[in-house]
Amino acid sequence: MDNAFMARAIQLSLENVRSGRGGPFGAVVVKNREIVAEGVNRVTATKDPTAHAEVLAIRQACQRLGDFELRGCDLYSSCEPCPMCLGAIYWARIEKVYFGNLAEDAAKIGFDDSAIYSEITQPHSLREIPMIPMMRDEALAAFRAWEEHPGKIPY
Repeated sequence: MDNAFMARAIQLSLENVRSGRGGPFGAVVVKNREIVAEGVNRVTATKDPTAHAEVLAIRQACQRLGDFELRGCDLYSSCEPCPMCLGAIYWARIEKVYFGNLAEDAAKIGFDDSAIYSEITQPHSLREIPMIPMMRDEALAAFRAWEEHPGKIPY
């Protein structure tokens, strides 16, 4: 845990708001006590709903380190990660996550993720956006091909 890394994530979030280019979120990825990547919220600037600070920092860190996993890295975020960012954090295999604001703090200013968390636990047919399974047998062909592929890179 290092206050300087969290201070940088918070500074990025403030600069992003003041610049008018995005929401109040900043994140840094740290490896061996050095910042290897930074990200700020760019959802509205890029018209990309996945352009959250944590996701952008993870993408940049993977590119810089030349790997799709960030084992040995920590993430410092100005706010508790949303469900999408949390998924990216787990897929990246980040070691630890430090955060400033709580999800409830974000909800108070209009960034409320609670509906997404509750949707995840709902059966497919009861979700607000219906999730409708179809053509599973045909889709399983790609999974069988993956299982049999000798050159696959597991992740």
